[in-house]
Parts: sequence; C-alpha cells; structure tokens
Amino acid sequence: MKRVICYVNQFFGGVGGEDKADQEPYIVEGTVGPTMAINGALKDAQVTHTIVCGDNFMGSNTDEAVRRIMEMLEGKEIDLFIAGPAFQAGRYGVACGTICKAIKEKLHIPVVTSMNAENPGVEMFKKDVIIFKGGAGAVKMRQDVGVMMKYVNKVLAGEETLGADAEGYFARGCRHERFLEDCRENTAAYRGVQMLLKKMAGLPYQTELEIPKKELVPIAPPVADLSKATIAMVTTGGIVPVDNPDRIQSASATRWGRYDITGMDRLKEGEFKTIHAGFDPAAANADPNVIMPIDAMREYEKIGFIGKLHNFFYSTVGTGTTEAEARRMAKEMIPYFKKDKVDAIIMGST
Repeated sequence: MKRVICYVNQFFGGVGGEDKADQEPYIVEGTVGPTMAINGALKDAQVTHTIVCGDNFMGSNTDEAVRRIMEMLEGKEIDLFIAGPAFQAGRYGVACGTICKAIKEKLHIPVVTSMNAENPGVEMFKKDVIIFKGGAGAVKMRQDVGVMMKYVNKVLAGEETLGADAEGYFARGCRHERFLEDCRENTAAYRGVQMLLKKMAGLPYQTELEIPKKELVPIAPPVADLSKATIAMVTTGGIVPVDNPDRIQSASATRWGRYDITGMDRLKEGEFKTIHAGFDPAAANADPNVIMPIDAMREYEKIGFIGKLHNFFYSTVGTGTTEAEARRMAKEMIPYFKKDKVDAIIMGST
C-alpha cells in the first residue's frame, strides 16, 4: 500500500487560530482535520502521518521550519506529499508552496497542493509545484480535496495524467510532446489555419501556446521640483496607532488606515506599532520610524529638500494580501491624494 504524508497549518491542525500562528512544526501519526477527507478519498494508499506548523513560524523561520520538517521525514516511507488545501489564506498558501517545493527537490517525490487563484502562493510556486485550483474558503474543502484526489490516485497507480486544464491545476508553462493520430486534421499547419479562420470570423478558439500576460505599470514622470512638492507616505508594513482603530488584519489584509501626523516630528514608541505578521515586530515597535520614516521626512522638510510632508500617512499589511485587494485599497486612497494635492508618494520598504 502506498504511503502519503500531509501538511496543515495550526488552524486546520486543531491547535488554534491567529494566536497560535507561531506554533513550531510537529508530526503525528495518522490523520488530523482535513487529512481525514484526504485519507478517505485515497485508493490503495493511506495517510500515515500529518505535519502541523504555524503560518507565522513558517513565514518568519522558513529555513528552520523546512529543516525540522525534513528531519521528521527521515527514515519514513513516503510515496507522495500533500499540503493544504490553503484556499485564499495567503500565509498558508506560501507555507504549502514552500514545503512542497523543498520536498520535491530533496526527496524527489510527487507533491501537490491546492489554492485559490487569488492566493499569492500560486504565482510564487506554480512553476515548481502542482497547485490545484481551489475555492476561496474552507466551505469548498470537500470539493477541493475531491479534485486533488482524482489526480493523486492516478499518480499513485502509475496511470497517465492529462494536462493542467483537464486535471484542474494551474498551468506551469511545461510543454510535452504528444503524438496524435496520423491524419490531416492533426498536422500543426492544419490546426494553425483553423485557429486563424476562427479568429478572423470572430469565433472562440484555443491557442496551443499561451503567452503569459504581464500587467506593466507605467513609470511615473519625475517630480519637477521637490523643494515645492507635497510628499505622502504609504506603507504595507502595518504601522498603526497602538489600538489599531481600523482593525487592519495582520495578514491577507482587506483594510487600510489613514493617520494624522500633523505637528509630529517622529512616530513615538507606545503610540504607534506594527501589526504585520510577516516579520519580527520588535524593532518596529521600539521605533516605528524604521518602517514609516516620518523623522527622516521631517528633516528633509526642514532643510527644504521637499516642500511639505503630507499631514497623513497611509498603512496596510502586505503579507498574503491579494493583488485584487491591494488594487482596490489603492483606488480608495487616491481621492485623498488628489484632494490634498499630493505631488508624489513614497512606498516605504518593510
């Protein structure tokens, strides 16, 4: 019987929610949480172990987490590794992609996971890992597991698998030779002409070589005179007043805040902090200006290098935040910049 080992985060491992996201990795025999559904869908195979690890621990201590998990797998028979499903949870998706890629490269066994298209882990790992197209939340758990397991059972049985579209995973950009029946309709020239005719007639057609579309942001024109310009500061580093009045999430953010700094020479410890879950907050909490450098900008203002620092700074959290949510939040900020005649914006690094 084939052996499968699974990976889940602290929530699906039954440890706890966000307050337990620093959970260090550990391994248990048998199934935990969603791996019960995975085990039930396996044919001639079983889940022998489940690894549980907190999303923050994997994100903040990636090398250490991977090292420990690889040690846990030493001496264990394993034919295939499954992580998730991770749905739209950004940190969880990145964790699933990270451990799948590491196991594939070091143990040379098949690995699969599942994520929603908006999960940042898709773009990060789809070229290296089989990632199935999943739902936005855990309500789609049964459906996502079912799609994965059809493919997994084929792999474990040594059966032929089809391409990304047929199986339901994100295309990896891999092209394989496929020998078709020897007939006129199967020549490349014939197929190419048929696609051209459909295109000219305005009919739907499917290309055999998809070129990825890259959205490019035009480079903004230079500021004509910085000494007369109003500069606004924006950060994805999660700097907020200590009570986090806008309840911005520590990861996969859907909210942002606008905070008044009129008359402030710097952001003070105890008045501002970071709620970002993707890095150690100690330095930023001790001095919020390392993320949101109001102190440096005030110096530029005093010496006349810039005309004026905008009276508000804008903040959200970038880790796990989807491109769609980031675009929406930016569009919501823009009217404020226009109203206050902001000439340029600085996105602070985290």
